Amino acid sequence: MLKLKTLLQQHKLTQAALARALEVSEATLAQIVNHNQWPKQDIPTLKARIQCWLGDQGVNERDCFNETGGIRHDQRPELDEEDSMLLKKQVLLPATKKHFGLFRAPFDDYAVQSADDVFLTPDSSYAREALYQTALFGGFIAVIGESGAGKSTLRRDLIDRINKENSPVVVIEPYVLAMEDNDHQGKTLKAASLAEAIVHTLAPLEKLKRSPEARFRQLHKLLKDSSRTGYRHVLVIEEAHCLPIPTLKHLKRFFELDDGHKKLLSIILLGQPELGDKLSERLSDVREVVQRCEVIDLPPLDDHLTDFLAFKFKRIGADMNKVITLEAIKAIRQRLSYQRGGQSATSHQRTTVSLLYPLAIGNLVTAAMNLAAQNAIPVIDANIIHSVH
Repeated sequence: MLKLKTLLQQHKLTQAALARALEVSEATLAQIVNHNQWPKQDIPTLKARIQCWLGDQGVNERDCFNETGGIRHDQRPELDEEDSMLLKKQVLLPATKKHFGLFRAPFDDYAVQSADDVFLTPDSSYAREALYQTALFGGFIAVIGESGAGKSTLRRDLIDRINKENSPVVVIEPYVLAMEDNDHQGKTLKAASLAEAIVHTLAPLEKLKRSPEARFRQLHKLLKDSSRTGYRHVLVIEEAHCLPIPTLKHLKRFFELDDGHKKLLSIILLGQPELGDKLSERLSDVREVVQRCEVIDLPPLDDHLTDFLAFKFKRIGADMNKVITLEAIKAIRQRLSYQRGGQSATSHQRTTVSLLYPLAIGNLVTAAMNLAAQNAIPVIDANIIHSVH
């Protein structure tokens, strides 16, 4: 590979911008940077124009046509580590908004102002309704998904829906800011902390009893009194993959609090895939919880990527097709997937792992929009997506 390609990537310059400056096609430039194959014309002049353009961009163009010893883009091995594929938080720059004629960022945290701004697939629609029915009528449910899969969005949507529909549901949310599953790395969330959260939510002015026995009697009475006035109660725990096993076991006892035949407390857990490991049927310590807890997985947006992008741009009054091409969407699929397995002596089968979750998609497209604006490219193409680093 020519050093030219490395320089373009390091300085966030695209092949498309260089091709326009040279007045050659992108395919012609791709042959140059990827295969060192030059068109049949005055090659020295073309090289001089490339060096001149690089200099205008503030790039040291010396030896830009030397081989770097790297491998060509089309010959790279499949990525096997997702950390190398996910970008840090990206912010849409003001100049980028102006470039694309946008007034709001489609993937910003503030882009979701109401339920109408939440993109739903059949899987997330089921999870959304299951959460609401659990809060309203009782149950024990765990929603599991990778970071950025939309768990927090579903939690906010649940609370927003309860408030808008004036549902008789009291939401109890323990603070999990420093929660870890052991006391060496952080602070574990214990049954006593859950009891404290319930008491403070139902009776914020009531003094918490000191002894464990009195405290649990106190919360049981508060739940009974609130239930008899017509309220339901749901305990919502985010980052539940950090719950220690003993607390998971204790949740069964909270779930079984009742007033006659009436259950007093529903439970919703939201966590990353590690929570699924802790709720495994193979672990005897949590088998009583596993038997009572419904687990819902949030899969990646594999079959809904185009619809997701179209929805996000439509919600801010923009046309997706004026921002990103279909070829670029295919490139997003390629960027956010990798191969796993097949390295052992007994197994040669490799499987494709998708990272097409809302947060990862948003960060990649936002970075691509910034890069396109920086290079004065009107629409994001596949080359822009592959140039994002």
